[in-house]
Amino acid sequence: MDNASALAPADRDRVSTRVSLALLGVRSDAPVRRTGGAGPSDDGHFVVDGEGAAIPLNPNSPYVITASGRLTRDGADLGFDVAPVVRPKFYDLQTDEGVAYDKIAKLHGKNVLATTVVQTCVRYDESERCRFCAIEASLDAGTTIAVKTPAMLAEVAEAAVRLDGVTHMVMTTGTSNGWDRGAKHLARCVRAVKAAVPQLEIQVQCEPPADLQAITDLYDAGARSIGIHVESMDDDVRRRWMPGKSRVSMDEYRAAWREAVRVFGWNQVSTYLIVGMGEDPDEAVEGARELIEMGVYPFVVPFRPLKGTLATDVDKVPAPHRAVVDDITSRVAQLLHAAGMRGEDQKAGCAACGACSILKTAGA
Repeated sequence: MDNASALAPADRDRVSTRVSLALLGVRSDAPVRRTGGAGPSDDGHFVVDGEGAAIPLNPNSPYVITASGRLTRDGADLGFDVAPVVRPKFYDLQTDEGVAYDKIAKLHGKNVLATTVVQTCVRYDESERCRFCAIEASLDAGTTIAVKTPAMLAEVAEAAVRLDGVTHMVMTTGTSNGWDRGAKHLARCVRAVKAAVPQLEIQVQCEPPADLQAITDLYDAGARSIGIHVESMDDDVRRRWMPGKSRVSMDEYRAAWREAVRVFGWNQVSTYLIVGMGEDPDEAVEGARELIEMGVYPFVVPFRPLKGTLATDVDKVPAPHRAVVDDITSRVAQLLHAAGMRGEDQKAGCAACGACSILKTAGA
């Protein structure tokens, strides 16, 4: 097939069902789940037809996972094999200081270790905060610690690889006041993990650093993919949803993306694009086109209500209409397919995992 619009009817139905699952969730238990944090939602982690999927847990969802591992709606089998991700063995361990490993890093999808190396953000004051973000909620709830040291992360990563077959890792950070916006600590953490587990591929995620040398420093530390997340290419949307972060101009983002592509390579750089913040669908797709032409993978995800965020607790913003998510995701998948750009070709990270998006189901 040449593009996403050429999907066979059965494949189109699968994409449509995955969109609905992302928005409506599923009725099921999930031993591995994520609540709070930076988003995108309160999810359970599943394996759907062999691929990791992060799906909201919703007791009122029309979708049910049966005891035999089939996805049904109104009793009808929808043709998906689904199984909850098994609780990893490394969750039962702790450091010599008594810090539980699952407070240091979490399993995402079926084989990704993820951590926020600094769980605080200079933009977390209500007037500055990204309205979809609850990065400090899990800290307040006591389910994580504020700062993960390089030694801690190396210890947990080694155990996760050895005991649970983790194959890649995501390291993100809250934004700091420094010129590096958190990149220096990320680099220290990457270097320690690579020393302990050299085969583990790592993606880092941060805001554009004021000095772009930090991008090379992250690569030299051992990271092989990078996410520089803008969430929307529309400045009006950015000002409404990200009042503090929007002061980092689109020119700064573009400069950082270009430098990251130069350093990390084509299709080893990504950015989240969130559908459902009021953007025009055609403009959202054109923004994705610009990113693809730069060599940046636009990781399209739907906005999903998350407890602890301003968007959910104050603004009461609902999830977007499924037709909008389906339309934008399918059109971006078509552009990615035409460019020969696939998330699974990234060395590590969110696009490589794909669990929070429908792009992989759509062929990208």
